[in-house]
Amino acid sequence: MSTKSLLRGLHPMHPGELLREEILPAVDRPKAEIARLLGVSRQHLYDILDERKPVTPAMAVRFGKLFGNGPELWLDLQSAYDLAAVTKKLAAELRKIPTLTAA
Repeated sequence: MSTKSLLRGLHPMHPGELLREEILPAVDRPKAEIARLLGVSRQHLYDILDERKPVTPAMAVRFGKLFGNGPELWLDLQSAYDLAAVTKKLAAELRKIPTLTAA
């Protein structure tokens, strides 16, 4: 079975989950210091970590610079998360919309 088929149906991870579960434990720095290094408030960082706020392009650039993994990772995670959420929310409406094909 392919990885793609294994992952089908799973909701993508919010970027805050990656930060909270993988990256921050690996860098082993206090969250207050991370917020200071990023130039944002602790509350803003906590809102992302708790998945209450999205990672904006500006935050993606900040995270990418601080952690050395570039902004694309953060934007891709947020985009996948947002698309999955809106697709789920609109599921009933989407079933009513036909898919057109070229003649």
